[in-house]
Amino acid sequence: MSESGAMRHGHLILVPAVITLAVTLLRLVGELQQWSSALFNREAGGGMAIVGIVWLVPIFGIYFALRLAGEGAGPGKILRAFGLVVLALVLLPAVGAVGAAAGLEQTSVSMLVLVAVASVVAIVVAFKAWPELGRVLFAYGLAARIPVAIVMLIAIFANWGTHYDVPPTPDFPQMAPLTKWFFIGLLPQMTVWIAFTVVIGMLFGLIAVAIVHRGRSHQPV
Repeated sequence: MSESGAMRHGHLILVPAVITLAVTLLRLVGELQQWSSALFNREAGGGMAIVGIVWLVPIFGIYFALRLAGEGAGPGKILRAFGLVVLALVLLPAVGAVGAAAGLEQTSVSMLVLVAVASVVAIVVAFKAWPELGRVLFAYGLAARIPVAIVMLIAIFANWGTHYDVPPTPDFPQMAPLTKWFFIGLLPQMTVWIAFTVVIGMLFGLIAVAIVHRGRSHQPV
């Protein structure tokens, strides 16, 4: 990607990244202060708490997609793009099902690594659907998830008892703090959650472009 393209992407994700960081810090404070569990769930995985950056992905996916399409950097053949995104979307549950059939526990280290590898493949597949949006969502994903990984590192060493440091299951293997952070923090944040950002963001972005720009031609990317 050219330097001008990188600068454009940086400008495009700047405000969304700041908003996302603010939500992450609010979520952390809410959990530490033990505010409403409906808003700030401290259980493993976050329990679908209302305050969370996961809900921002569809919103910013639509925003990025409409901005790019408006600049003439649309997805080209939109049906092909939808097909590739759906393929990327089903990849993770399919791999999880194969791992379970092979006897792997859902939260075992082996399953975590398997899903991480599948996440990378899902990102690659989604990129082929709309490369320009894929690059923007990937950059936004890094901006969103690196701070979370850092928060998790501190939370695990400090044993805060938030969803940032609680193991996925009570029987999760005992590990040194740094090893635990790698497997439940760094690895999923940099793979699974980046894949979620790229795939779900692109899915909603494509839907928005199909609705708003239907009947118009898009410049192939």
